This record gives sequence, C-alpha cells and structure tokens, in this order.
Amino acid sequence: MQNLQHCAPTQTPDVDHDALREKYRAERDKRLRPEGGEQYLVTEGEFAEFYEADPYTPVVPRLPIHEDIEVVVLGGGFSGLLAAGRIKQAGVSDVRIIELGGDFGGAWYWNRYPGIQIDTDATAYLPLLEEVGYLPTQKYALGDEVFEHCQRIGKHFGLYDNAIFHTLVRSLEWDASINRWKVGTNRDDDIRARFVVMCQGPFHRPKLPGIPGIADFKGHTFHTARWDYEYTGGDIRGGLDKLGDKRVAIIGTGASGAQSIPHLAEGAEHLYVFQRTPSYINERGNVTVTPEWAATLEPGWQEERRRNFHTAAFEAFAPGQPDLICDGWTEIARNLQAHLDATNGWGALADPAKFMALREEIDHRYTERLRERIASIVTDPATAETLKPYYNYLCKRPVFNDEYLPTFNRPNVTLVDVSRAKGVERITADGVVHEGVEYPVDCIVFASGFEATTDLDRKMGVKPFAGRNGLSLYDHWADGFRTLHGMTSHGFPNAFFVGFIQGGITAAVTAVFEQQADHIAYVIGEALARGATTVEPSEEAQNQWVTTVRETAFDNSAFSRACTPGYFNGEGEPRLRSQFGEPYGPGFYAMGELLQAWRETGELDGLSLT
Repeated sequence: MQNLQHCAPTQTPDVDHDALREKYRAERDKRLRPEGGEQYLVTEGEFAEFYEADPYTPVVPRLPIHEDIEVVVLGGGFSGLLAAGRIKQAGVSDVRIIELGGDFGGAWYWNRYPGIQIDTDATAYLPLLEEVGYLPTQKYALGDEVFEHCQRIGKHFGLYDNAIFHTLVRSLEWDASINRWKVGTNRDDDIRARFVVMCQGPFHRPKLPGIPGIADFKGHTFHTARWDYEYTGGDIRGGLDKLGDKRVAIIGTGASGAQSIPHLAEGAEHLYVFQRTPSYINERGNVTVTPEWAATLEPGWQEERRRNFHTAAFEAFAPGQPDLICDGWTEIARNLQAHLDATNGWGALADPAKFMALREEIDHRYTERLRERIASIVTDPATAETLKPYYNYLCKRPVFNDEYLPTFNRPNVTLVDVSRAKGVERITADGVVHEGVEYPVDCIVFASGFEATTDLDRKMGVKPFAGRNGLSLYDHWADGFRTLHGMTSHGFPNAFFVGFIQGGITAAVTAVFEQQADHIAYVIGEALARGATTVEPSEEAQNQWVTTVRETAFDNSAFSRACTPGYFNGEGEPRLRSQFGEPYGPGFYAMGELLQAWRETGELDGLSLT
C-alpha cells in the first residue's frame, strides 16, 4: 500500500524553543474564554432541528413499541454495533439497538459533508476487518465507505432485524419493582430493558457557537453534521452546483470545516471562512490499497498495525522498529527515533522528564515545518500568517488535506480572523458581523463540532438518567467519574458504558470500543448464565478503581494548560475536562491485560450479583 522509502524521517527547521513557547502562550491566551464549554448552544428547543432532523432518510411513522427486552444498546455507531454484536455472540439473542439516525453508522451516518474522509489509516481505524473479511479501498477511506462498513458489521451480526431507527432516547429510569430500565423515547415507546448499554459516542450531538443574534439570521443555515444537499447540490465528492449565485459563510476550521471548505469555495459565488483557531494542515498523500499489498498480510495484521500506531502516538519507536503507518500522525515519533539514533541518546527514554522535553523539541521543529509549508502554498503573506497555528501538535486534532491551503488563493474566498474577539461578534438577519464589519451572506454553515467535553447531561441528552432510589447519574459523576473499569457504576444496576470514561485510550479509537464490548458482553453473558437479576459494582470496588485510575494517571495537566482551547483540554480553563475522560495511566494494552486476567478468574471480582 505504501512505499517504505516514504517512511524516512523528515527534514525540519531549527527553532527558538523559548520564543516559540512564549508565542504559544500568547496565542492561547488570546482565545481563552472563562466559560469553557458553556460558550456553545445546546441543540434543543429552537435549535433542536440541528440535532434531531434527518436530512438523509425520511422518517417512517410507526406505532409506539411496548415490550420487555433483555438488552437495549443506545447508539448504532461503531461502539453500539460492536457491543451489540459481542453480546449476541455471548448467547443473548434478545438485543435491540435504538438509534436516532435512519441507519447504522453513528457519526458516519450523520457526517456526510463534502470531502468527508478518515483522518487516520483506515486499516487501523475500521474495526473487525479480518473478522468480516474486508479491506478498505484506500489508506484514508472516504466517508461513504466507512458508512458502508458500519452497515456491513450490522449485517455480520444480524443486528438489523431488531434495530429501531429514527428514535431518540429521552429518559432512562431504573424501576426496582421489575428490576428493569424504563426507556422513554420521542416515539412514545414503553420499553423495559433488563440491561442498558450506553454507546452514544463522543461526537453524536452537534453543538452551535453561542453567537449573539444566531436566531435572527433570515438566510439558510445548517451544521456540517446535517449537510443540506437539497440546498447546495452535489454529494460527498463535491459538485455543489446550487451555490453558484450564493454567498456562503462557514464558521469553524476543524476537521469538518477543513474538508468541506475546498468544495464550498469551488461551488459558491463567494465563501467567507471565519476562523478562530487554525488547524495544522499536513499532506494527505492518499494511496490505493492494492491486491499486491493485501497478499502480504498475515493473520493478526490489523492488530499489528494498531499497536504500531499506538506506539507512535503515545510512546516512542524502539531502535529499528518500523513505522507501519507512515504518515503525519507518526512523523514525530519517526523523527524522534532518527534523532536518538544519530545522537546515541536512547537513554533519554528511561527518564520521563527528559523524554518529554526531547519530544517537545521534535514537536516544535515538526510544527515549524508545517507553518513553513503554509507560507510556500498560500500566496498572500497576510493570509498565510493568519493560517499558521501556534500550539503543540496534539493540542487539537490535526488535519490532513491537499486541497485546503490552495483554496485560500482563490479570488472568491475571504479568510476572516476572529481570534482577537475570541469568536464571531454577532449574526444579523442578513449576515455575519466581525469587528463592526458586516459580511452579507445567503447561507451560514456551522462547522462548530460536538458536545464532546461539555456537561454530561448536555452531552448525553438523557433526562432523567436515574438509577437506584432515583440517583441521578449526573449527580453521581458531578465531581468526576465513579466506575469499575470505566464501564459500570454503583447505584446503576445492569447499566454499562462504552467510551472514554476511566479506561485505556489508544490512537486507533475503535479498538477501545472493541475492548469494552468484549468485556461488557462477558459480564452480561455470565450474569444471565448464573441466573442473576442484577449486576453492578460494589461501592468498595468502584472506589478502589477510582483510586487506581487517579493514582496511576499520567500527569498531563501542564501540557493541557499550555494548549489552545479545544476538545482535548475541555476548551481550556477552568475545568480542563478532556474528551478522553480519566484515562487509565498504564495504558490501553495494560488495560486489556487487566480485563483479560479479571475475566479468566471467573470470579466477577468487585461485582455484586443478585
């Protein structure tokens, strides 16, 4: 799939590290807002259509469902598909996925904006490739291929037969009189589930910027996660042929903004890009997955690539260790390896402080290369300078795109820097205002991201979420997560959680979902096999796990506080909550070994079965 000569370390320029750190601090402070995630609007009430409306699949009327069921899985993205599939394989046939969308896919159902593409190696990201016998067509698959893979997994496990689509779960309440969860929905269903598995994912609910006057605009609006092709024309490959006489504004330049902006610029009469914080834009360099490369793969190849990706992102390559992924995500680790080889400096890995300092220097040189790349592509010096990011590389999700930077050389594209005002000033009936200048537009596209790090009740959207004796999950977790293994919580019998809570994390995020799905399926299967009515962690076991997580945690606070506001640090001050929750310090693979050893005892240690 790739030419291994491209895995050589890159040439990076020298930098003044102290001066760059000071620049990073100044740029961070310019964008820091004390309200953190509260600066965004919840997509409910007058803004509910940005979340609940489905522009892709018509909603089919149906009668309310009244039933008792063994397992309800909330969410039909990768995490829900994997959980439901493994639970069925554990011998539970009565499993139902409830999904707001019109099909499986989760984020890959909703995100269909033009240019949508995986930002990480598809063979590491797409789950169960060996199990279902599929190879992606490209190293970085387009969104429709990812959506199709979700459907493939749904068919592989036979999950379509019991799935409920276009259904939003509004409430979850434990009923001790029947030992079941009462699931309330927007379709007036009366579903009573023995087990509930929460699989909404971190990017399921769009959020909107809290810009004054946002509701006053008289033109057309939509979020990138609910793209309106009826208005723009075209499809995910572009061709937005209905925008030829339209002035369009897009607010946000993260991954969805960067991928869709080139297509908006090509289609629109004029495009205004409102940027608060630029993203690092590295080369994409997509390649086709060839039969010749596929023929070289041996059993276990996907796990080998995933581990290699994890090493590059979270640790460091060992001497002579190959870079199997070989892209912008792994470039820093590749350059670090070359530096340690050249200086015979491998001893630095034994001292965490020395290692982090050295990695930061490699990071600085790498990001300077990316800033120089901007200046070499964007012809207007002022625009090029505005597009330059100033923060450590993994403070925000990096972006890989070969069309984004050249877009700003087009005469019909205007970049508006809103960093000094910490965002857009206001929206009027006719357009967008920044620093007193109104930009009249016909359409506003919000590329403003998701409820990834805001308050739990906003992110989950389930109100109430009440466990035993009416205990609110949001109150229970108000001062931090309280779980056993990140997947169960005392006071919430038969409830399981998938995602970034108190477990291991890895660069191939779907591997996290697989690890948790395997464990949850085992616990549910064992509980039923042992005739248990309920299963939940004891308070003692929960408290011990919380202590373990916090005592073994890698202290990342200094790095987070130095970062520009974003997903990865909870929008900066004051809470510093990350989308990754409270990670288990020893790491993802150590977490897997811990869970495997726990299962092998067969004792269900820490769980109370009644």
